[in-house]
Amino acid sequence: MRARRLVAVASVAVGLVALSGCRSEPGVAAYVGDHRITEDAVTEVIDDARAKNPAPTEADEMLPGQAPRLPGRSDVVSVLVLGEVCERVSAAEGYRAQREVDPAQIAQGAGLNPETEYVRRTAELYGCLSGIPIGEPVAPTEQELAELVDAGKRAGAVPAEVSVEQAAAQLDGEQLRYALANRNSLAEAVEAYDVTVNPRYRPLVFPVLSFSGQTPIVAVGVPLGEPASGAVTDVSTPKPVPTAAGPTDG
Repeated sequence: MRARRLVAVASVAVGLVALSGCRSEPGVAAYVGDHRITEDAVTEVIDDARAKNPAPTEADEMLPGQAPRLPGRSDVVSVLVLGEVCERVSAAEGYRAQREVDPAQIAQGAGLNPETEYVRRTAELYGCLSGIPIGEPVAPTEQELAELVDAGKRAGAVPAEVSVEQAAAQLDGEQLRYALANRNSLAEAVEAYDVTVNPRYRPLVFPVLSFSGQTPIVAVGVPLGEPASGAVTDVSTPKPVPTAAGPTDG
């Protein structure tokens, strides 16, 4: 059995732990410490994406899969929250980006205009994340492997008749273990940050590793705000940029 290769969405991922609190001001999508990410700010990014990436007309010749994948509000909130957290962590710890991510790489994977604000913010986020140290590889638990195989089957990457044991032997490797290390170590690194996400966006998950496809499915993800109900979540994200890096709800 050959399971499709997992796609690394980012070379590192940052975990957020939402601390308990009653921050629920109208018009606020999320908080990072004393910083407010407003719904208006999210709308601006969404409107910019729509304006710069008009829907194709019948006259446009476009191959399947080439239509632009516009970000949903949850995607935008995730990028804005992670960008703020990464900047704070980097400033506090003296981390520096190890590489610069070209927005054109992000744009190509999503079929978006490179000038789109969401694309630019996402490229900046991945560049910032490249400076966060990576922990030692972490072996997946039996539960994590079972959830991973389930996600692979839903993505069509793992045949339905294949057992968890058979698929796990194919999927459990260095890429998966580093993804788990990123999720764990970086989540601990930002536990002190007071992050709260508006309930309308929960559960919100930032993908660390995904199964590729028309609608990528998260294999390993970090919950943002309150924990998600499950370890895997369906999201639509652009294909990763080369070197194992790279981002809907409706």
